[in-house]
Amino acid sequence: MVAFEKKYVFLHFKRKKQNMSCILHIETSTDVCSVALSQDGACIFKEIDNEGPNHAVKLGVFVDSAISFADSHAIPLDAVSVSGGPGSYTGLRIGVSMAKGICYARDLKLISVPTLELLCVPILLTHDEMEDNALLCPMIDARRMEVYSAIYDRSLKQVREVGADIIDEHSYQEYLDRGPVWFFGNGAEKCKEVINHPNAHFIPNIKPDAEWMMPLAEKRMACEQFEDTAYYVPFYLKDFVAKMPKKLV
Repeated sequence: MVAFEKKYVFLHFKRKKQNMSCILHIETSTDVCSVALSQDGACIFKEIDNEGPNHAVKLGVFVDSAISFADSHAIPLDAVSVSGGPGSYTGLRIGVSMAKGICYARDLKLISVPTLELLCVPILLTHDEMEDNALLCPMIDARRMEVYSAIYDRSLKQVREVGADIIDEHSYQEYLDRGPVWFFGNGAEKCKEVINHPNAHFIPNIKPDAEWMMPLAEKRMACEQFEDTAYYVPFYLKDFVAKMPKKLV
């Protein structure tokens, strides 16, 4: 069992003795839109749309369904967790606006989960073949050959801070020269043909999912690591630049 799993199991056991929280999770950082509801460390409700971006249409429906599920089962909500970026400017803005609105309306705590960290969760929980010294490099597509990425070890300790990287054959070489690096996320596929180092490994089909936010949100809930609902903004990483319309000739 890896260090991350040990921490999650310990957190789950510790909170099991208490009245564990019910958290609504919202993930809209990429084209995927998903909502999940967790109680006692387990996912009790989930909706996901992989055909996006349809956040403006789907998110409200998913959230209404999740809250109706909780209310119909007399489960009080304690907090809302939202994917905090980096990612799509529009997607993050829609998700955070929804999360803040629910927190205001129901007097709930707001939790922010870093998007690149939540991408690591399915890797750590399902890929036992990874080496002990392996590094994780989640990637979010930032168009062309640019990605938003960071590097973590297997305990989710950040080895390199989040940045916007333009990918070429020398990208991440200092880390690849030290040992295995596993790349994943919707930005990793386009890097596969460019990064040819023997220590580079690629895992396909890893997308942000509200269900994977659960252990990270539970940890922040236990540590009372909440955001200021009034002033919180997501981590866009890069400023949004509006394109000027072309002049008609």
